[in-house]
Amino acid sequence: MKEQIAKIKAEALSALEKAADSAALDELRVKYLGKKGELTAVLKQMGSLSAEERPKMGQLVNEVKASLEAAVEAQSKKLEAAALEHRLKKEALDVTVPGKVPVMGHKHPMYIALDEIKEIFIGMGFTVLDGPEIELGELNFDRLNAEPGHPSRDWSDTFYFDTDERVMLRSQTSPMQVRAMDSMELPIRIIAPGRVYRKDEVDATHSPMFHQVEGMVIDKNVTMADLKGTLNLLAEELFGKGTVTRFRPHHFPFTEPSCEMDVQCHKCGGVGCPTCKGEGWIELLGAGMIHPRVLEMAGIDPNEWSGWAFGMGLERTAMRRFKIADLRLIFENDVRFLEQF
Repeated sequence: MKEQIAKIKAEALSALEKAADSAALDELRVKYLGKKGELTAVLKQMGSLSAEERPKMGQLVNEVKASLEAAVEAQSKKLEAAALEHRLKKEALDVTVPGKVPVMGHKHPMYIALDEIKEIFIGMGFTVLDGPEIELGELNFDRLNAEPGHPSRDWSDTFYFDTDERVMLRSQTSPMQVRAMDSMELPIRIIAPGRVYRKDEVDATHSPMFHQVEGMVIDKNVTMADLKGTLNLLAEELFGKGTVTRFRPHHFPFTEPSCEMDVQCHKCGGVGCPTCKGEGWIELLGAGMIHPRVLEMAGIDPNEWSGWAFGMGLERTAMRRFKIADLRLIFENDVRFLEQF
C-alpha cells in the first residue's frame, strides 16, 4: 500500500504541474482528492491493515493529501498569473499611438448670426434686452397701437392661453420696446432678440416658432434717414459690402410711416427661384418711425422726441448670411448640415 500511495503522489504531482488551464486542474483535483478519487480509495483499504500499521499509513495518506492540495493551490495561482499576463498583453495600450481628438461642438449658424448682430449694434451704443416669451396681450398689441380687430390679433395667427386674449405666446419681441419705454430713461437705444410664435405653415421661409431681433431708437431729431442708414450699415456688415437692399412702403400700427426692407436673394442673385418664391428678393425686416400715439401711451412727448423701430427674422438673416436655401434646415438638427459651420 505504501508503494501505491507513493505512485499516486508521483503521478498526481506530475499531472498537476502540467495542467494547462483551470478546468483541467479541477478535473485532476477531483481525480485524486475527490470523494471517489484515488487517494480516497486507498483510505478505504485501511481496514485490512493491522492496528499498528493503520496510524502510520493514515499519517502517510494525510501527508500526501496535504502535498497534493498544496500543489493544486500553487498550480491554480500559476494559471491565474499566466491568464492575467495574457490578458494584459492582449489588452495592452500602445501609448505611442496618437489619441482620438475629442469632437467639440460649435455655435449654431443662427446664433453665429445673432452674435454678429449684437456686436454690430453694441458697437453703435445699443443695449441688448431679454424678456418673457409668455406675454400680455396689452404689451404685445394694445400698447403697440394694434387695436381689437387687427388681423394680427386673430386666433388663426396667434397662440392664446385664454379666451380673453390677455395672455399669449408673444408673436414678436416688440413688447420689449414697450417695456424699455416704461422703464428706461431717454434717449433709448435697444435691441431685443428672442423666440416668437405665430401660426405659420412650415415652408422654405416660414416656421410657427422662429426668432426675431427687434430694435428701437428714441431721441431728439431722429428721422427716417437715420433708420435707413442704420439698416443699410447692418446689411453690409452682415452680408458684405455692396449688398443690395430695397425699401418698400408698408403699414404697421406701431410705426408711421412704415416700410419693409428686402435683400437680394442670395440663391439666385435677383433672378427668381424657389427660395425667394420667384421674386428675386427676400424680406428681411419691417421698420418705420414710431407712431406718435405709441410714444404718448408711454408718457413720451412726440413733439419733443421721435424714434424708429424695426423687427427682423433671425432665421432669414442666417439664411442670407450663410446662403442657406431652406429655413427648415436650421431646425432639423442634421449633423451633416451643422458641421458645415
